[in-house]
Formats: sequence, C-alpha cells, structure tokens
Amino acid sequence: MSHQEKKLLETILESAYERIVVVDAQGYITMINQTYADFLGIKREEAIGRHVTEVIENTRMHIVAQTGVPELGQIQYIKGTAMVCTRLPIEIDGKIVGAVGKAIFNDLGELNQLVEKVNSLQKELEYYKDTLKIVHGSHYTMKDIIGLSKEMQELKLVAYRVAQTGSTVLIRGESGTGKELFAQAIHEASPRRSGPFLKVNCAAIPENLLESELFGYEEGAFTGAKRGGRIGKFELAQAGTIFLDEIGDMPSNMQAKLLRVLQEKEIERVGGNKSIPINVRVIAATNRNLEDLLKRKVFREDLYYRLNVVELKIPALRDRRDDIPYLVEYLLEKLARKMGISLPKIDKEALEILSDYHYPGNIRELENILERTLNFIDGDTITAASLPVYLKNSLGDSRVFPATVSLKDYLEEAEKIAIRRALEISKGNKNKAAQLLQMSRSNFYLKLEKYKIK
Repeated sequence: MSHQEKKLLETILESAYERIVVVDAQGYITMINQTYADFLGIKREEAIGRHVTEVIENTRMHIVAQTGVPELGQIQYIKGTAMVCTRLPIEIDGKIVGAVGKAIFNDLGELNQLVEKVNSLQKELEYYKDTLKIVHGSHYTMKDIIGLSKEMQELKLVAYRVAQTGSTVLIRGESGTGKELFAQAIHEASPRRSGPFLKVNCAAIPENLLESELFGYEEGAFTGAKRGGRIGKFELAQAGTIFLDEIGDMPSNMQAKLLRVLQEKEIERVGGNKSIPINVRVIAATNRNLEDLLKRKVFREDLYYRLNVVELKIPALRDRRDDIPYLVEYLLEKLARKMGISLPKIDKEALEILSDYHYPGNIRELENILERTLNFIDGDTITAASLPVYLKNSLGDSRVFPATVSLKDYLEEAEKIAIRRALEISKGNKNKAAQLLQMSRSNFYLKLEKYKIK
C-alpha cells in the first residue's frame, strides 16, 4: 500500500463515528482510529504494533484473523461497558491477511434506545397509515347499503359484480340517494380495497383550480404555486379508486383532458411536459340528466360513453318506501352511537308519517330529520309530536307542533324546503338553484353546508 493510499485510509477511519481497529493475520494492531483510542484511554501510537489482546480486553480480533470467520453483532465487555461489536476478516487474493473490527454502539443502553426509537417510529408510521386511510379511504361496505326491495337487491348484486373488475362505473340518482356510499362499497369489495379512495367534487372546485386539483402541478406553473409543485388526486389515488362526484358539472375544457386520461391511462401535471402513467379506477356520479346535456352540447358524447361502461341507477327513496322502516332502524342506531345516547324506540304513528313523506332530499334528508328529532325528543320514544312540523304539514296533518319550537326553527325548516325544492326544479344544478332563490353562489353553498344538503 502506498503512503498516499494509507493516508487516505487513515483519514476515512478518523472520520468514522464508530470505534474501529485493524489487525494483521497474527493479531497485531496496524490501525486504530482516535475515537477508539480515546475510549481505551491510550495514545494511538502506543496501540499500533502491539498485539490486540494487550490493548483491548475480551477481544476476538486475532481469532477472526486466524479463522476467517466473521462475527456480527457480538456483545463485548470493555472497561465494564457492554458494547455491540462486529469483526470481519480481510481477504486479499484468497488469503486472509487480517481483520477489521468496529464497535457499532457505545453500549447496550444506546442499542436499546435505538430499538425503542425504531419501535416508536414504526408505531407512528402505522398511526399515519391508519389516519391516511381514514382521510383518503372508504368508510362503507356493501353491508351499509340498506334495502330489501327488489330494486335495491338487484342493484347491490350488480355493484358487487362490477366491483371485481376494473371497469369505469357511472352512478346516477337524485341528490341524497347514496351515490358516494355505492362508490365506496364498490371500492371496498374490489381488489383495490387496500389502495386509497379519493373523492373530487367537480362542482365545488372553481374551474381554474380543477385541473391542478386533479392532475397536480410543477413548481412555478403559476403564481402562488408551492415550491416543489404538488401531486394531484389522480397520482394520490394510484392503485386505488378516484370518485368524480357531480361529473355533469365538469367544465368542457376539463372534460377533454379527463377523456385523454381515461384513454391513455396517464396524466400530465400543470406546467409539466412529462407523462405520468396511472393505475386508477374511475367511478363517476351525477344527479344531472346527461342525455339532455348531450343534446345541448354541454357534455361531451365521447366522454359520456367512456364513463358509462357500467351504469348504476339508484332509485329515489319515495320509489322504494318499503325500505324506509329498515333505513329508520339503521340510521337511529348509527345516530345514537354518534351522539352518545341510548337507542330510542319509535311508535307506529311516527313511523307511518316518516314512511309517507316524499323526501325530496332522499336518504340524506331522512337522516337529517332523525338527527334533529333526537336532539328534541322527550323520553325514550319518538312520537308524531317529536317530528318536524313540515313532515306533518306536507301530509295534511293538523296536529299542533310542540310549543317549544322557536321561530328560528320554523324559518330554518322553511329554508331547507325552499333549497330542496329549488334543487328539484333545477334537476340538481346548484348554480340554477341559487339563481331561482335569488342567492349568491357562495351564500347558497354555505346554506348547503349548514343544512348538510348535497
């Protein structure tokens, strides 16, 4: 070994954090770094040239140099301290010429600290994985789709069958019928269940932000873009499912880009020039009349046929009234758990009123009615008097509503009815519904959020 090579090796040894020693074939020390010398309490010059057994207690370096058998992760006591050591033979041209040893940890306490830290990081990783699944995952399965009617049983069967394939699904139905519930159930019943489930509301995201939300963007793509860029929903949904809700409200320019994604199975970030392959199942949903949108050239025909590979039409609640008693039972159990209260009973008269109501807001409205009722119920039984006044008024019921209800409650109920009616007239188009009510778009969406109307 040249002087320069030896100097380079010594420099490397000195820069190492571990305690390192090198011996020749007979076990004599040829190199030792300052870290090890300091620990032993000797000068490096005093150690070099001496037999390793004279310098390091309980050592086996000379044995490894003689046998050529490595020793990994061995416990060695030096100066009363238990250290974790590794000893490796040095082989040149098939001949053992020495051995190198290093103490990986100062002592077992340091090793235990590392093990604890790794275990802690593992638990933290599992926590964030579970959290990510909650945020980006699905919550519902086929068991959560309640309905014994013939229509619902057939629909669940079709949903289960299509779940086993990777085909694109178009779910249609009025607002509140459970389109997202079906989408999540399909995902959970599919081979992609371990992947993410991401929802994108195509109507709620401003048109100028929808592309970057779906496909992401590169750094500097536009003013205000984050440093390093941002991953879009399609990339985040890799190996999983993306649910495009209210697809009928997607702007025309985005329809063309979505069509390309469905055809080519790849996306391109805003401001980027590189195609990124994707493996994502698409489930779309709408409460709009797509055939009418096709006639008016508002929705692309080619995109329609790409999305409409398998179509699920969810019936309105008023068209499957036989399912209402089962839904009431299921929702009451769900709400009781959520609110931390005892499961209430419901009398026959109250159940009849709930079964006869026409539900413009469908299942979502039924759930809201029951939650509101549970907040005002007296005792452990839901009676006709417990139900909101507009249910009974809609059925021509002249019974007096409890005097405890305030004017604010009446006004809120009137607002809900007006909003739902406007959505019915506009066939789910929120912009038109807001115009009918002479409300600003932002205020209309605030009301939707307040009353949990979609």
